[in-house]
Parts: sequence; structure tokens; C-alpha cells
Amino acid sequence: MTEAKTDYKEVPTGDGEEIKKEDEVVGLKPKMTLLNGITVIVGSIIGSGIFISPKGVLQNTGSVGLSLIVWITSGLFSMVGAYCYAELGCMIQKTGADYAYIMVTFGPFLAFMRLWVECIIVRPCSQTIVALTFSVYIMKPFFPTCIPPDESARLLAAVCILVLTFVNCWNVKWATRVQDIFTGAKLFALAVIIITGFVQLGRGETQYFNFDKSETDVTKIALSFYSGLFAYNGWNYLNFVIEELKDPVRNLPKAIYISISLVTIVYVLANVAFYTTLSPAEVLGSEAVAVSFADRLYRPVEFLIPIFVALSTFGSVNGILFTSSRLFYAGAMEGQMPEILTMIQVKRMTPAPAVLFMSFLSLVYLGSSNIFALISYVGFATWISIGLAVLCVPWLRWKAPDLERPIRVNLVWPVLYIIATIFITILPMWEAPIETGIGVGIISTGIPVYLIFIKMRKPVWVKRNLSKLDIFMQKIMMVCQPENPACL
Repeated sequence: MTEAKTDYKEVPTGDGEEIKKEDEVVGLKPKMTLLNGITVIVGSIIGSGIFISPKGVLQNTGSVGLSLIVWITSGLFSMVGAYCYAELGCMIQKTGADYAYIMVTFGPFLAFMRLWVECIIVRPCSQTIVALTFSVYIMKPFFPTCIPPDESARLLAAVCILVLTFVNCWNVKWATRVQDIFTGAKLFALAVIIITGFVQLGRGETQYFNFDKSETDVTKIALSFYSGLFAYNGWNYLNFVIEELKDPVRNLPKAIYISISLVTIVYVLANVAFYTTLSPAEVLGSEAVAVSFADRLYRPVEFLIPIFVALSTFGSVNGILFTSSRLFYAGAMEGQMPEILTMIQVKRMTPAPAVLFMSFLSLVYLGSSNIFALISYVGFATWISIGLAVLCVPWLRWKAPDLERPIRVNLVWPVLYIIATIFITILPMWEAPIETGIGVGIISTGIPVYLIFIKMRKPVWVKRNLSKLDIFMQKIMMVCQPENPACL
């Protein structure tokens, strides 16, 4: 039950359609244009972050002026990281992006730790954050003058995750349709907010744009980058599908420059719009900044903005679920993830095991409803692992100078990025020791897992029992290995 047959057959997709498969296994083919690459990055980055991070950035910077500088710097920081990834992506064209880069450069242990961080912390925790944002915004019209009940927010977030788990397990087309529809919602909400901001600026509403009460504690400023960079999370997603990008040497750098510049402009303008109407105290006191903004300016249709933001975050939860299976597949191909997580449901043709695994971990993280504590976990884990991936650039220049490099970045950029990564991961330990301590603890659990389940030579009886368990899980979920890995 571990492999599907490869002779000619017709496989039901779950909605009555038939897909013809032939003896030849179809591989990933370059079909994505420059425009497709730009939409992948923009769609991956813009999610819930712009609606929840303004409060976290302001809380640790103290002034509107400094918070806007953090937003711009976070965009530039993401641009430099993406530029370094461009060299790696064109040099090591393997599925798995930074996981593959670390595997080639530093070997299986550090690659596994990157995989562990992404699968155990970053993706499920990000999904929990977005689901909680969805619940806060969808309930805010019913609690306009107070904070929505914590238990209700968590319960609604769990319902959101479970509904989308069903959708992604039942039908791939449903999942993609959800993504298309709800991406439009987020773009509409941001467009309305930005246009309103321009109108407010035209009226001279600039009283909050100053550096009064700016924070001078560098540890707090470093912590503000966790919220800012969380909003830019996803800039490296195009590298996961670089094999499908036409002319990557030409199109990857262009897609990076255009998309991250566009997102940075959108984020800064959205923040400017918020502060044309809301004072710093109002932003800090708001659980849903866009709702407070709408309450002031859009009466009597103020309920529309939180609805569109909720739809946006709903689509973001779906996007995380939908894209995670590719990373699981890359890890399993290297023997570092359970084989069951790469399999698809034989009737529905969906990556059900990976989706269920992601959902389970996300529900575990709902034990905390503190969005900014969760962002600290994600930020600490993400930027340590991405910093390690960027370190591959100078390391490979030293250890493997003869490797073909279609794109060659100036070494100043990876060095600056690594220094900045150290700054935003080490300094916040003094300001938020509990959150960073929990993050370190969760990351550290990957060490015994690697030693016991991957590095250690297993006795025959252990292998036999693991094989029986694998077959049992396949039978329970009715899953098998896909003939074409691209279907993941």
C-alpha cells in the first residue's frame, strides 16, 4: 500500500471528473510567467499581518514616525533576504527551497532542524494567529465597545480551522476556489483603506505623524520587528516552486523586486491611512485596528470592513493549509518526515494526512489566545532558520566556489542580513524572555527527535512495527503515494 501503480488508468477526482494518467510520470514543468511569480509572492505575503501588526509595531516603537520606519525597514530587510534567496534558488533548483539549501550546504541535521521549525512552529502557529484574527474581526461588530470573549474567539478560530481542514481534505478545487474568492476580499479591504487615507491626508489629518515618545530601548525596537516582519512573511514562497517558473534567472529577481516593493508601498500606505484617523492610544487600545478605523469613517456601513478583513484572514488560513504539503513532501523525500505525510487520499485526490497534521498542531497552539506572544514564537523561529539559509550564500562561495551561479549577489547583502538577523533574534530575549524561551524550547525538541527517529540505527523489530503502523494509517485514511509529486 505504499505505492500507487503506474500503468494507464483513470482516477476519479471526487467531483465526477476523470483524469487520465499514463505510464510516464509527469514532472514539474516551467509554466509560471513573471506575472504569476509576482502574484505568488504578493498573495503569500498579504494576509492578516497588516491588520494585526500595526498595534504590535507601535507598542514597541512608541511613536507613529518610528513605527513607519520599522515598516519600511522590514520591507527592505525582506527584499535583501529574497535577493540572497535568488542566488540560492537558481543555483540549487530543488523542491523545498531553504530546506534544500541548508541540506546541500550544512547537511541533514541542520536541514532537519529547519524543517522541524517550519512544520512544528511556523506554519501551524501562523495558522493559529490568522484564525484568531478571523474570529476577532468577525465578532467585533457584535462587541463594538468591548473585547470579544476569549473563549468565544478561540472556539470560533477552531471552527474556522476545522471547516477549512474539511474543505482541503475533501476537494482540491474547493480549496483553490476559496483562495481565489477570499484573495479578492483582502485586496478590496486594503484598497478602500488606502484610498480613504489619501482623502484624509487631503483634509490635513497629519497630527499624529511625529516622533514624540519614540522608544529608545533597542531591545524593544528589535521586538517591534517581529510584528513588522510577520506581516511580510511569505516572501520566500516563490522559491518553493522555482522549478515551475519560466526563465528563473531573469524572472525570479524581477518578481522579487516588483512584488516586495509593491507590498511595502501597500503596507506603509495602509499604516498612514490608519494614523490619519486613529491616535496612537486608540491603535494600542484596539483589538482590531481596521474595525476601529471603519467605526470612525464608514458609518452606517462600518460593518463591511471587518467582514472583508475576516474573509481575507479566512482565505489566509486556507492558503497555509493548501501550501504546506509541498514542504512535507520535500522532507519525506530526504527521509526526514513520516512517509504518510506525503500521501494523497485515493478517492478525493487531496493531501489529507498533511492537512490533518497541520490542523492538529494549529488547534494545540489555540491553548494561547495571545496573538503577539504567538507572533514572538513565530518570529524567533522564522528568522533564525531563514538567517541560517542566507548564511548558505557566503558559506558556499567559500566551500564550493565552482558551483554555477546564474545570479551572483554582492556578499555585502548576505552579511548585512545575517547581522540584522542576529540583532532581531538575540536582543528580544531580554525584553520577552518567556516567549523566546518557549520558542527555544520547542525548537530544541527537534534534537532528540532527529537522534532517535532519523540518526539512530533502528532494530529490525522497530522497523517492522513502524512499517505496520504506516500501513495501518494508510488503510484508515485510504491514502497512497502519488504517481506525480506535482499533484501535491
